[in-house]
Parts: sequence; C-alpha cells; structure tokens
Amino acid sequence: MDLTTDYMGLSLKHPVVASASPLSETVKGIRELEAGGAAAVVLFSLFEEQIRREDEAAAERMEAGAERFSESLSYFPDVDIRRPGPEEYLDLLRRAAETVDIPLIASLNGATREGWVEYARQMQDAGASALELNIYAVETDLERSGAEVEDRHLEILQAVKASVSIPVSLKLSPFFSAIGGMAARLSRAGADGLVLFNRFYQPDIDIVHLEVAPTLSLSSAAEIRLPLLWTALLHGRIEASLAASRGVEGPDEVIKYLLAGADVVMTTSALLRHGPAYARALTEGLKRWMEPRGFSSVDEVKGVMSHARVADPGAFERANYLQILESYGERGPGRG
Repeated sequence: MDLTTDYMGLSLKHPVVASASPLSETVKGIRELEAGGAAAVVLFSLFEEQIRREDEAAAERMEAGAERFSESLSYFPDVDIRRPGPEEYLDLLRRAAETVDIPLIASLNGATREGWVEYARQMQDAGASALELNIYAVETDLERSGAEVEDRHLEILQAVKASVSIPVSLKLSPFFSAIGGMAARLSRAGADGLVLFNRFYQPDIDIVHLEVAPTLSLSSAAEIRLPLLWTALLHGRIEASLAASRGVEGPDEVIKYLLAGADVVMTTSALLRHGPAYARALTEGLKRWMEPRGFSSVDEVKGVMSHARVADPGAFERANYLQILESYGERGPGRG
C-alpha cells in the first residue's frame, strides 16, 4: 500500500505531519517525533517579538547610554517570553537537520514584514526543508480595513518568497471575509502551501480576580468542521498544496481530511495527549480503513469527497442549510 504524498514538492512517506508544538523544542523531541512515525515536523514557532527583542538587545550593546528606542518599538506588548531565542532556534534547526531524515519545516510567527526576511533566509541555510508563515495579529485599529490586512499577508509572503528557494506555506486564518478568494490570491502570489486553519490564542476573563486569564486548551474533533469544509472547497481549484489542521483526535479525522482533499494532515493535540508514537497509530488506522475499501494509495483517497467530486455539492453550500434546519426541527429535542 502506497501512503506517500506530495506536500509543496516535498515527498513524504505518509500524510501525517507533526505541527508546531513544545514537542519540537529540542533535538531529542524532534527525534522522538520521527521515531514515533511523523512524516515531517513543523518546528515550534519563532515569534517576531523574540526577533525584535534580539535586535533591540544588539542595539543596546552598541548604543549603551544613548537615547535609542523610537516609539515604534512599542508595537508589540511587553511579554515575558521564556522560549529559545532566534540564535537558539537556528542552532536547534542545524543540529536537528543533521540528526533526522524527515523534512523539517521552520515556523515564523508574527504580524509585520520586519525581521522575517532575514530569518527566513537563515532558517533555510540552517537546514529547513520548508517554511511555514504564521501571520497573527488582533486587529484593534478600527480604521484598518480588511483589504489592508489581506495586503499585509501578501506583502509578507512575497518578501519571504523572494528571499528563499525552499517552499513557503502560510497558516491561514479562518476569519477572512472571503476565505476562498484570499486562498486563491495567496496561491497566485506564490504560496506553495496553505494550512487550514490557524488556532488563535483567545483569552478568558477571571471573574474572581478581575484579570484577563491566558488559556490554552487542546483541540477536539468538533473543530474539524470548518477546515474540512474549506479543504473540500479548495481542493483542485488552487495550485497551492493543502494542509489540514485542527481537531485531529484519531484516524477518523485523518481519513476525513484526506477525503476532502488535503495533501497532509497536521496534528499537535493528539500527539500531546498520547505521545509522539501516536503518529504511527494514525497512519495504521488510515491503512486499516483503506485496505477493505480497495484503495491502494493515498492519492486515490485525496479529494474523493471534495466539492468538485461529491455527488451532492450543495451539501457543502448554503443550498443545504435550510434542509439541515428542517431536519433538526422534525426530530426535535429528544426525538432522535
């Protein structure tokens, strides 16, 4: 049985990829992900705030005692980041690339163009097989238009693409007003892959201490629906490879994403819950499902249930919305 798949021109032995997580913060962790069966690893994200702080520290050393920081340096909040900095990240990437045989995808997380281009080039030089751009900012400026936000994504993508020769993917937000149009624009602008979707940090409020409470919960299978929908809608309609992310709890979600048209399926929560070796359980589950149904390769599975090939395309669209509501009303609470 042939489980190989192509993602952004990278030939992977199967479609299960370990997405960015604390599991990839050490060479030991990356080796465990490879041994556990991951076909590729997306390293934990290097944040633009970390790059900015390293640049500021260098400026401090060169201009000690002088008035040196402009008002623009307050763009990012002053947060305490205890993760490895840029130099440590590049060193980890170098050592890991020398140690493992699977592709390593470096991840950059930020909101502006500054700092990305140079570090993208250095990540390539350090041994990254590809880059994943994770562009994230909460748009608090009420005067900033959606078009400006979209243009910023395109500018960052094009700047990075111009500076490296390895494939570049973009982890897409589900909050664009026209996701399909944005995906098509990014693909035409040179994105080699799109990851559907980013799972943003969203704080809670502590009503006892009246504080903003940082919270992070692992994803559940219920979160698969939105990326599943857009994977099925985009498959075969854009040039960029599609990576499905969010909600992978077991082999069922891997199978669904592939049927919708994903080239690879990325997971973090399942590996954090069950350990790196769970990647192999996901691929074994995929094989057990494929064999009795006569599928001899992953390529035969991809897109079988995409919008373009499904018997009822309206099931992916508004055309089926009223039918769903009427069906629920007929059952009613407790009726089935």
